[in-house]
Amino acid sequence: MTLPGRRRLLRQLAAAALCPLAAAKGVRAHAAPLRRSSALPTLLPTLLPEPLAERLNASGLPPERFALHAAPVEGGPARLSWQAGLSLPLASTAKLITAAAAQDLLGADFRWVTEAHLGGPLIEGRLLGDLILVGGGDASLSSADLFLWMRRWRQAGLHEILGDILIDRRRFRLDEQDHDGTPTPAVERPHHVRPDAFTLDAGALRVELQAGAAGEPHIEVSPPQGATLRLVRAVARSGCGATLDFRPRPDVDELHVRGGWSRDCEPQSLQIAPLNPAELSRRAVGELWRQTGARLLGRVRDLDPARAPALGSPWSQHASAALPQLLRGMNKTSHNLMARQLMLSLAAGFPARPATLQAAQARVRQWLDAQALPAGPLTLDNGSGLSRTERGSPAALVALLQRRARGPGARDFIASLPVAGVDGTLEQRLRGGAAQGQAWLKTGTLLDTRALAGYVRSRSGRLHAVALLAHDPESAALATPALDACVEWLARQA
Repeated sequence: MTLPGRRRLLRQLAAAALCPLAAAKGVRAHAAPLRRSSALPTLLPTLLPEPLAERLNASGLPPERFALHAAPVEGGPARLSWQAGLSLPLASTAKLITAAAAQDLLGADFRWVTEAHLGGPLIEGRLLGDLILVGGGDASLSSADLFLWMRRWRQAGLHEILGDILIDRRRFRLDEQDHDGTPTPAVERPHHVRPDAFTLDAGALRVELQAGAAGEPHIEVSPPQGATLRLVRAVARSGCGATLDFRPRPDVDELHVRGGWSRDCEPQSLQIAPLNPAELSRRAVGELWRQTGARLLGRVRDLDPARAPALGSPWSQHASAALPQLLRGMNKTSHNLMARQLMLSLAAGFPARPATLQAAQARVRQWLDAQALPAGPLTLDNGSGLSRTERGSPAALVALLQRRARGPGARDFIASLPVAGVDGTLEQRLRGGAAQGQAWLKTGTLLDTRALAGYVRSRSGRLHAVALLAHDPESAALATPALDACVEWLARQA
């Protein structure tokens, strides 16, 4: 069968057997599973290159669980295509849509800005009133950033605050139903932390361990919690591995670090999310201010929106890195909180107008409509891929990726993606083959989904846009070798 004939057959097959599923919107994880079509396994070898057809058939998943598409960036016939119009959960490849929308709607110079306002006169180093910290949605703000910013306050003449430090979180306006599509946060899942306009260290406690001079582990906790947290060391001087156990207490919480550690161990970084981001940041702000050598006579608390004063120009500001660096931070490590807060920042009027999820979704829908993509809609919920209502077809995603690669922000967009076998979430994948260093791909992982999307450069030097999705309620992990085989096959093509 000729290639045009194969493509016609694929379109007919998708329209006849799979379009009702592809048109479904908002399908949740408990939706009815895909029905297996007896025609698909026999048609697979005629619609895909033989080596890939064999890999899909050998994966252990029915072929209808896959949806694949790859085409040259400059246009032309697809190099591989299987159920390309089928809409499936995108998992973290949804971040590609968030990144593309941010490039167009925010621009390369966009930065998150956190502000400090004085609530009284500053006289001889003493603030006669409160200091107000206005969160600007910066998901990249670290305790180290905040400490250095506070030192600049000291250099500007602020040494003592007679009132309170008030944290203003009003630039994000969220309610409980805004999180309906995403997993509930848990201590052991810091990647599920919810957005907050004043987030510090991505809302998680990070524990860094490295060998000390005498072999005992050096343990550092960030953001610092001061007297509200007691570190309990239960680490033997043998082995290499530690675990965390957070124990809330009425007076002082305890963080137990258990395991073994010796001078030969490589540094280890552990994360947990035992507190909500608001509580974590309140505790840290006071301790960081104390660590600068300054004084706070009051306490750190959240600003009551009903009593919020009118704010003029900020006394001091902290700006995040520019958008290209933020996109790298989001895509290389699949940073869910970064994606969710970037999505909220797309709301019309932000930051002058508080961002709501509904406003952000509406603006993204308008932007996607203007893209006029083929094969059904791409749908975002919160921008991270954590929600299974974030869906799309490989054909639509490839069309978007083709346009990105030809647009003015192409270099920054592609550079934000993990490089096969080199860094980010692909550091340990696709190593040693033709794809290593020649594929820039966003990974996607949910319990029932595996995905890869981005770009692959073939041996001839031709750049291809690619979107590879697999969805199975029980055994999605079986799809990973087949998806990797598609990438490797593309990289080997002349």
